[in-house]
Amino acid sequence: MRHGVRLGLDPGDARIGVARSDPTGFLATPLETVKKGRGDLARLQAIVAEIAEESTMLEVVVGLPRSLKGGENPATAKVRDFAASLARRVAPVPVRLIDERLTTVSAEAMLRDRGRKGQDRRAVVDMAAAVVILQHALDSERASGTAPGEIVEVGQ
Repeated sequence: MRHGVRLGLDPGDARIGVARSDPTGFLATPLETVKKGRGDLARLQAIVAEIAEESTMLEVVVGLPRSLKGGENPATAKVRDFAASLARRVAPVPVRLIDERLTTVSAEAMLRDRGRKGQDRRAVVDMAAAVVILQHALDSERASGTAPGEIVEVGQ
């Protein structure tokens, strides 16, 4: 397992859920929710810089929405564009895309099971989905011994 903090992102139309791992890559925890739109990439760049000051910043993992059959769709294209823009902002820290099918559904169910209601749940579901995405990436790497997902080329 590679050593260093990873950032996990669940980009949505209104908000971006943000999670981070511990430096050992064992556990993902919620960090914050960033409002989508003007200033979102700058805030994410600042988070990466803050983590890099305190620890080794290994990579950013972005959830890539696919259809249930694994195909690409308009949401996939939007996230690919977002990830390419982010990769240019945070370089040389690599950005990876990882399949996020059903992560928001899993996060919603987890929060509902823990007693979170309506508006309260909506306020944290994006962070919870980012935790699910990042934890999946960490578990995948631990099981396979290789970095998860696909790397986003900075020139894209």
